[in-house]
Amino acid sequence: MASNGAKQSFLSGLVDPTSQRIDDCSPNRKRFRSLQSTLAEFVPSDVGGKWPIPSYEFLFGGLHQSLKTLAMILAVYVSAGTMCFYAVRDDIKGKTSNPILDSLYFCIVTMTTVGYGDLVPNSGSVKLAVCVFVFIGMALVGLILSKAGDYLVEKQEILLVEALHMHQKLGPAAFLKETEVSKVKYKCYLAVAVLSGLMMIGSVFLYMIEDLDAVDSFYCVCSTISTLGYGDKSFSTGYGRMFAVVWIMTGTVGLGQLYMYIVELFTESRQRKLVNWVLTKMMANSDFEAANIDDDAVGTAELILYKLKEMGKISQEDMMLAQTTPMKK
Repeated sequence: MASNGAKQSFLSGLVDPTSQRIDDCSPNRKRFRSLQSTLAEFVPSDVGGKWPIPSYEFLFGGLHQSLKTLAMILAVYVSAGTMCFYAVRDDIKGKTSNPILDSLYFCIVTMTTVGYGDLVPNSGSVKLAVCVFVFIGMALVGLILSKAGDYLVEKQEILLVEALHMHQKLGPAAFLKETEVSKVKYKCYLAVAVLSGLMMIGSVFLYMIEDLDAVDSFYCVCSTISTLGYGDKSFSTGYGRMFAVVWIMTGTVGLGQLYMYIVELFTESRQRKLVNWVLTKMMANSDFEAANIDDDAVGTAELILYKLKEMGKISQEDMMLAQTTPMKK
């Protein structure tokens, strides 16, 4: 009985019209009505709200521009490295073919950290230049990895924006069905197919042009794409190095892309859970209607009672008791 009395006293205090009513306190009324108007913007169209969702270009234009800038920096880096190594070509020893092609080939092999060893610096100054060049290349690789991380964040943000669009147009039930469809696994399948094709092309080329047997060709392909680069098998002919300049870049990038899609596949389920959590937390007009006990302006006490009921702390009977309990004077 004492606990019931305490609960009744507490609930009575919450609905005290002289102290808590918004209709008797104009600043609070303005604040809660403005809150209701603000939250109404986040309500899906099926409950009457209008939500101007920003475009993808507005949200992610900066990221795409940074990728273009990074590509330009990479092109300048490779061009400058090729010219530098061409200038000191007499201090680079190993199996040579065309001087310009050898310089570009040496630049790509160094930048990707494959390091076959078929071309190596042969003087102190060139060795120091290679040390500087390779660290700059590793810094560029780090930037590329950071952009891969930005891509995953962008993917999550795009997923949220698309989900909000679908929630607005299709409604909650259709939205949940739509977001269950995953495209990342198909990207993984495509990346595996592309990487397998690159490995097959490289193996056939090494077998036919570089005169390696089938096992050595596949072995050289794997050691190259993984940037292991033992150096016992490599591209030695002019045509082979011309092919290697393009193939090494595409092969290493293809492997990195596959790994990124695998990571994305494992993180996508958590991203979708986040989207669902955000959408279920958006407060709609129906929430204010449910909180409005006396068909008047929504007061502080009514919001508190509604949230307590939502949390399971009180029951509907407690709310009715609070509504019918006379105020103490």
